Amino acid sequence: MGFSADKKARIGILGASGYTGADLVRLIHRHPAMEIVLMTAERKAGQPIDSVFPHLAGLGLPDMIKVSEVEWPAVELDGMFCALPHATSQEVIQGMMHATDHSLLDELIIESDSDRSSQIRGNIKIVDLSADFRLRDAKTYTEWYGRDHQATNIQSRAVYGLTEMYREQIASAKLVACPGCYPTAALLALMPLLSAGVITSEDIIIDAKSGVTGAGRSLKEANLFSEVSDAMHPYGVANHRHMPEIEQELSLASGEPVRISFTPHLVPMNRGELETIYVKLAGDQSAADIRAAWQDAFAYEPFIRILSEGLAPATRMVRGSNQCVLNVWDDRQSGRAIIVAAIDNLVKGSSGQALQNMNLMLGLPEVLGLEQIAMFP
Repeated sequence: MGFSADKKARIGILGASGYTGADLVRLIHRHPAMEIVLMTAERKAGQPIDSVFPHLAGLGLPDMIKVSEVEWPAVELDGMFCALPHATSQEVIQGMMHATDHSLLDELIIESDSDRSSQIRGNIKIVDLSADFRLRDAKTYTEWYGRDHQATNIQSRAVYGLTEMYREQIASAKLVACPGCYPTAALLALMPLLSAGVITSEDIIIDAKSGVTGAGRSLKEANLFSEVSDAMHPYGVANHRHMPEIEQELSLASGEPVRISFTPHLVPMNRGELETIYVKLAGDQSAADIRAAWQDAFAYEPFIRILSEGLAPATRMVRGSNQCVLNVWDDRQSGRAIIVAAIDNLVKGSSGQALQNMNLMLGLPEVLGLEQIAMFP
């Protein structure tokens, strides 16, 4: 498409007032081939972004407006990030898209609250950061989200946005479903191992911990300072909605159905995610074979780092970056191994990965806007 510093891609962010929206702004603003020309926020409509996030002041960004107020033909977006709440994205994107047998986005149709519609033809690329298009099966979505999917014609054509595993499909996609933060770390650690037959698909246990931003920015009693400070607690025990997403992708990598044990925990920090994963080794495999499988799979990956033997991944190693760090140990129990993965839940687990995907979709170098190293201390 030929985007560059002289001809930047025009980018929109739907849901700019959330944590993922803010990190998208932070990352895209320094991107050499993108410019933000549209931002929406329902409750903050009409306000500048610095009224919500003072650290984003002075960037020359447009004021936020409601989705229904967007004059789509005039905006002429090249790429759009949809950072809206779960169960909202599908209806908004469905309203924008007119799927045909030939192209998902040959025509985009936007309908306002007053049923006024306008039509725009083009080749806009969309990355959705919600859970609405992650599950490949509509029945599974209904089972876990308690409602029927409102855009099944689009759902089946969305590409799952785990960049390192689906790079070629993402590069040619028009709609990408960005993975959840917990699935991102778990799948990067496990998919190459199942594909290589180094571990079995049985008895996978994922003990996951995330910073409070993983629970979103909406007002919730459980997220008040006095509730989360100096404490840690599990949530979604035995029924967290990321479970079917993880199982879906692990089953594809394994070639057989995979069932996992997964428990997330909220820890008193703003951002960061750490997963300790317990696996059963295949045959006479060992931690050294896991390391070798990772090295084969990730040898040329810019954002995956396998640590030196014995060095435990930590969230401080990835804070603010798009990196995922991995390591593995042989368990004291024969035939088992312990894997640890760390990411920043808002970057590699959300906005950074979304930008990584959009780079591919727009034909840009994958690392643009994501070169920053971790912030420490």
